[in-house]
Amino acid sequence: RAMIDRADAVCFTGSVATGRQVARQAAGRFIPAFLELGGKDPALVLADADLDIAARAVIRSAVGMTGQACQSLERIYCHADVYDAFLATLLAQLDELSLTLSEDGSGDIAPLIFASQAETIQDQIDQAVARGARVLRGGNIIEAGGLWYPPTVVVDVSQDMALMQEETFGPVIPVQRFEDIDQAVALANDSVFGLSGAVFSKDADTAASV
Repeated sequence: RAMIDRADAVCFTGSVATGRQVARQAAGRFIPAFLELGGKDPALVLADADLDIAARAVIRSAVGMTGQACQSLERIYCHADVYDAFLATLLAQLDELSLTLSEDGSGDIAPLIFASQAETIQDQIDQAVARGARVLRGGNIIEAGGLWYPPTVVVDVSQDMALMQEETFGPVIPVQRFEDIDQAVALANDSVFGLSGAVFSKDADTAASV
């Protein structure tokens, strides 16, 4: 608040709730405010996608930085023809990763920044499971001098779950199947967020049209 009272312009990255406060204060002073307030970024895996590349890219985005990045992929929509094969590839690649729990700090997945974030992630997972979703990997907080959340894959999800509508900000990969491109685009656009997205296809023209 003190900085906004003295600034000529504000660039803010953070939560929607805090972003609203920043916007109101900036508007009161008639100064520009550039707000980047998170996302629920979708990825579409088309039937002709290279599944190894698609899985590796999804993991890098969703699990990198422990999923604590605004542009992390948080909703994966996969064509029904390659759904099972994509899941198998995704799980095999995730099994190569480890948490940084050893004394020398080696590993791939670091702890979460805030305890409250771990609770948010767990709440979304628990709500989804209670409504019929299945966890194929991960799914529980690990306490070891900090809070780790293992890479988590969730299937049998639906669009009305918080896991598919609210920012998770953790290493969680919900995967939902689709039958055709129109359905995939509709699912990807079914969000109040619009930060970024990804399309995986071996055909650049097809990907661009999507």
